[in-house]
Amino acid sequence: MDTAFVRFPYDAQDVFGTKGQVKVKATFEGAAYRGVLANMGMGCHIIIVRKDIRETIGKKVGDMVNVVIEADTEPRTLEIPADLARVLKKQPLAVEFFESLSYTNRKEYITWITSAKKEETRQSRLEQTAQKLLKGLKNPGQK
Repeated sequence: MDTAFVRFPYDAQDVFGTKGQVKVKATFEGAAYRGVLANMGMGCHIIIVRKDIRETIGKKVGDMVNVVIEADTEPRTLEIPADLARVLKKQPLAVEFFESLSYTNRKEYITWITSAKKEETRQSRLEQTAQKLLKGLKNPGQK
């Protein structure tokens, strides 16, 4: 398995006032990251150390890493690509559902569209996005 995480060594309820998910800003060996502390039922909260962060800091799963964490109270906003905005404008129900999604789910759709290498792939994904949103699918990987 290529998943790495760091256990938060304090009680999230005491530090952040919640036992649930906490939006945080973190640095891993100085590399900035915005994410969440999540309660995964392990008796403590954890923060995922994404593969791109591990590559940036030269660490692998199992290595020790210096982490600094603080609450992230800044709004999380995304730039909606113009072509996606045009497609959504034609589908008010798709817009409504898209706007109800979490930051992460909206980001997944945008990344899926913008990561297309060919224009025809991007156009196909734009069309699929509208259909998936109308079906109530929270991320583009859902069928």
